[in-house]
Amino acid sequence: MKSAEIRQKYLQFFASKGHQIVPSSSLVPHGDPTLLFTNAGMNQFKDVFLGFDKRPYSRATTAQKCVRAGGKHNDLENVGYTARHHTFFEMLGNFSFGDYFKHDAIHYAWELLTQVFKLAPEKLWVTVYAADDEAYKIWNEEVGVPAERIVRIGDNKGAPYASDNFWMMGDTGPCGPCTEIFYDHGEDIAGGPPGSPDEDGDRYIEIWNNVFMQFNRDEAGVMHPLPKPSVDTGMGLERISAVLQGVHSNYDIDLFQNLIRAAARETSDSDMESPSLKVLADHIRACTFLVSDGVIPSNEGRGYVLRRIIRRAIRHGYKLGARQAFFYRLVPDVVKEMGEAYPDIKTGQDRIAQVLRTEEERFFETIEHGMGILEGELAAMAQSGNTVFNGETAFKLHDTYGFPLDLTADVCRERNVTVDEAAFDAAMARQKEQARAAGKFKMALALEYNGPETTFHGYDTLNCQGTVYALYKDGAPVTQLNEGDLGVVVLDNTPFYAESGGQVGDQGVLQGAALFQVEDTLKIQAKVFGHHGVVKTGTLKVGDNVTAKVDTEIRARTRRNHSATHLMHKALREVLGGHVQQKGSQVDGDKARFDFAHNSPLSAEEITRVEALVNGQILQNTATQTRVMSIEEAQETGAMMLFGEKYGATVRVLDIGNSREFCGGTHVTRTGDIGLFKIVAETGVAAGVRRIEAVTGDNALALIQQQQDVLAQAAAAFKAPVGEVPAKIAQLQDHMKALEKELAKLKSKLAASQGDDLLAQATKIKDVAVLATLLEGADVPTLRETLDKLKDKLGSAIIVLGSANGDKVSLIAGVTADLTGKVKAGELVNFVAQQVGGKGGGRPDMAQAGGTQPKNLPAALQGVGAWVEGKL
Repeated sequence: MKSAEIRQKYLQFFASKGHQIVPSSSLVPHGDPTLLFTNAGMNQFKDVFLGFDKRPYSRATTAQKCVRAGGKHNDLENVGYTARHHTFFEMLGNFSFGDYFKHDAIHYAWELLTQVFKLAPEKLWVTVYAADDEAYKIWNEEVGVPAERIVRIGDNKGAPYASDNFWMMGDTGPCGPCTEIFYDHGEDIAGGPPGSPDEDGDRYIEIWNNVFMQFNRDEAGVMHPLPKPSVDTGMGLERISAVLQGVHSNYDIDLFQNLIRAAARETSDSDMESPSLKVLADHIRACTFLVSDGVIPSNEGRGYVLRRIIRRAIRHGYKLGARQAFFYRLVPDVVKEMGEAYPDIKTGQDRIAQVLRTEEERFFETIEHGMGILEGELAAMAQSGNTVFNGETAFKLHDTYGFPLDLTADVCRERNVTVDEAAFDAAMARQKEQARAAGKFKMALALEYNGPETTFHGYDTLNCQGTVYALYKDGAPVTQLNEGDLGVVVLDNTPFYAESGGQVGDQGVLQGAALFQVEDTLKIQAKVFGHHGVVKTGTLKVGDNVTAKVDTEIRARTRRNHSATHLMHKALREVLGGHVQQKGSQVDGDKARFDFAHNSPLSAEEITRVEALVNGQILQNTATQTRVMSIEEAQETGAMMLFGEKYGATVRVLDIGNSREFCGGTHVTRTGDIGLFKIVAETGVAAGVRRIEAVTGDNALALIQQQQDVLAQAAAAFKAPVGEVPAKIAQLQDHMKALEKELAKLKSKLAASQGDDLLAQATKIKDVAVLATLLEGADVPTLRETLDKLKDKLGSAIIVLGSANGDKVSLIAGVTADLTGKVKAGELVNFVAQQVGGKGGGRPDMAQAGGTQPKNLPAALQGVGAWVEGKL
């Protein structure tokens, strides 16, 4: 039975039992900061189990895509070394939200496994929590599993209820016992039954876990029975496929075998048992689905986990002989295997492949050098007998060649070598300190330089040869920079664009006898470029020849953003008028920021029109043209001169779309290269100056996907189509206003009733009625209304009312007109407020105050009588 058929039969079986088939949720768990990725079938139902969400069904079944490759749940290190660990897997689940419980859950599982999947009953073992006699009896007396194949698992993790067979959502909250189902692969496979000393063998494999949410655990550890116990089950598709297809490793099932063959095809490797091919088959699934769900490779968070998985895959491909991008070509094979069940990967196939290809090509630029260092170090270790890999070298591989620590550890593990992670961490800490210092050495204008000018080649190439003309360290000229030194390098030829005209300077590397990482490029003089950065390896000397390589990805994003500002400038003049003039800009790889002259905020309609005009030019995909001419000739063409630029005798004129401007920056070849343009913010920065921030290309796509996710969540919350969300919000707002009016009426009635009840609490001091009391939960309007009613009814009176809400205290004091000559309401309320950490004031007959110490309020009110007596 193929994996796709198993998935379908599972869902159809539970649908026949009254379960709603619910689509898999995204791998990015929205609204749950406790999870890096969706790692279990119950994640999307967490709020249902906690009682925060209500679904129109009480039974559900899913095939949930999951990833365990980062954070607390991380299987990445084991992938390729075991038969059943994966970064990406599918969890088949059935769920009861206060509907059926142990009896039905157990019978459903047994029926599916033995009658639908036709597994031999004698091959199945079960475990129960030691104290769960109910589950034991169901298995033994109703299902008929003999006692010798039912294993009771107690508290085997060192504390009460700390057991492999007792599930807890957290230290407190829903929890309950589990019952697991194991498959016995037979005597020819090593390993013992669950609960035995050799249970970790491969003979008995867990295929299903039934979690019974039976209790609520309080902070004291006491278990309280839930009024509506629930069921959460999970069965790994890959594991049950292995059982049903008669194989012992998940990698031998049909789904993985097809992907392994595809990996062999792309790497020209013929060993179908190669662990590296298994890694590739596993990792391409994870990468395909992560990119499909909006994750993009980056240096932090989910994006960094994706980058680690991609680079681990590339390393295994490199090990098999691949020397250029190949991994992305496996995406169609994943789509062929899983696209019917998950149509999102089918519609997004081209985008997914492009994202992976870009990341691959970037890493392949450095992997050969990094692998050379790694292999050289391991060879030397083998000769010396050393089994601990140098942490400083591991950090150099990470920092210079993009080798994540776990990738280095992966290679080392194959040679029975461990990595000195403490030394790696220490080197990382030093690098961060250097990075902080690097931000302080942008002193280009202060550098003294009298040599030849730099020839800029960056319009035509991102890679060229250059000779070091000058070096600077701490602002002073030097003859060499050593490893770890921060400095500035001047070359005779460079492809690096130096910051000017609002475009940031390029980043990249200078490679030669040393490796210098360029963090920024600034002009020392008009035509002298300073490359700011740090020496990563070796020693860089004046006169050295280097290969200057610009970071292609950052340059491409910067070009898109810069080109978009020109189209946006033209569109703003069309929408707002000819008075619009650029007043400044900053363009980098993340965004385009554009300041312009205009006296009022843009309306939503105006922003939409600007976006439409810019994207219209992008869709036309016209070629970009640049011409160098005298400034007089340029002005005759009608080209617009930009704010803040200093122009020489000759200038560069840029024609892009319908825009013509002076510009010395770098730009796309055709308008279509921008991809997509989206405004993200419009604000005022000075009198008569507005600022727009916009994104393009993949950044714009990521933004739109994020906004679509938010809208989808809103629609799900309202249980309505996306198009009905605005109407639902308006309906909710109207309902809230009606409730607020009703609440105000109820508070007024409450004040009236409380006023009557409080009259009896007033005491007489020198024939004056005095009342000081606490009104639980009352807000200031209620206090004021109650005070007015009490003054009317008491006649001659002095009154103080207080309430506490959280850590906030509200006070109000009232004095009838006949007593204000002796007692002032402002003085009285301040007397009380000072005791609760606050102050206040008002008229002689009425005053308010606040405070922050609610625990002192009762005592403060008790002291009012004595204070009043002293005044009368």
